[in-house]
Amino acid sequence: MLREAFSSVVKLHGYLQSRTDARVRDYPLMQSPVQMTTILLAYVIFAVYVGPRLMANRKPFSLNRAMIIYNLSMVLLNAYIVYEFMMSGWATTFTWRCDLLDLSSSPQALRMIRVAWLFYFSKFIELLDTVFFVLRKKQSQITFLHVFHHSFMPWTWWWGVSLTPAGGMGSFHAMVNASVHVIMYFYYGLSAAGPRFQKYLWWKKYMTAIQLTQFILVSLHISQYYFMEKCDYQVPLWIHLIWMYGVFFFLLFSNFWIQAYIKGNRLPAMDHKPNQNGSTPEPVTVVRNGKHCENGHANYANGKIAMGKVKNI
Repeated sequence: MLREAFSSVVKLHGYLQSRTDARVRDYPLMQSPVQMTTILLAYVIFAVYVGPRLMANRKPFSLNRAMIIYNLSMVLLNAYIVYEFMMSGWATTFTWRCDLLDLSSSPQALRMIRVAWLFYFSKFIELLDTVFFVLRKKQSQITFLHVFHHSFMPWTWWWGVSLTPAGGMGSFHAMVNASVHVIMYFYYGLSAAGPRFQKYLWWKKYMTAIQLTQFILVSLHISQYYFMEKCDYQVPLWIHLIWMYGVFFFLLFSNFWIQAYIKGNRLPAMDHKPNQNGSTPEPVTVVRNGKHCENGHANYANGKIAMGKVKNI
């Protein structure tokens, strides 16, 4: 029985390798799902079990300088990703409606493949958000949503990049998410810089509005697919998943907005020291990568929902 199970796994692995787009097969972490799945499993174990136990009897590290460098580096990286998505089609040849997957090896298609992979790879860099939480003993920030977002998002994106890397309607949400992360990481970079920069963070409330706008744009854009008579060269499963992501997180953040800014059920600020990966103690909602926010990302999948707080997507 074990032999049959092993044989089935080997066959599945071979099948996936044969279906991987040849244009992206040589990129790091794209040879098979085994590598990235191993990394993400190790991440979950570290975030939930190993990390907190290693820090249990240690003092939290002061990592403000590292966080400033990290957050501002992520600003630059995400800005570059947005630019490349635009130049690969969204600001040049795409119609913003039924934009097809490009199966050719044209310079534009290869450029789109590179930025799609870079967006995917950036999700592994973002795992450092959780590392900062652990080392600073901010375990309360490492919620189920935070860990789920940081692990599930790159896992799902491997399938998209490996099977359909060259554009299509599905790449729109990645461009929008990277745009939001530019703003988000800039905010958290300032927050990590210390009390003297608190006066420049008056726009914290609008981070939630930016996240809601992201979900609206993504959901409306992808919803066009359901009303078109014909839109070939798409993968319906990706369309459905993106629509569900957008709607789910829109509802999540709408509830946060109502609770925090309409009903006023926000926790009082305890002080002005940076919290999280550079965020302040007040509730902040951000969705990153569609991240349901983490480091302050609106973690389309990296978030915290507790007593009125939603963190990092």
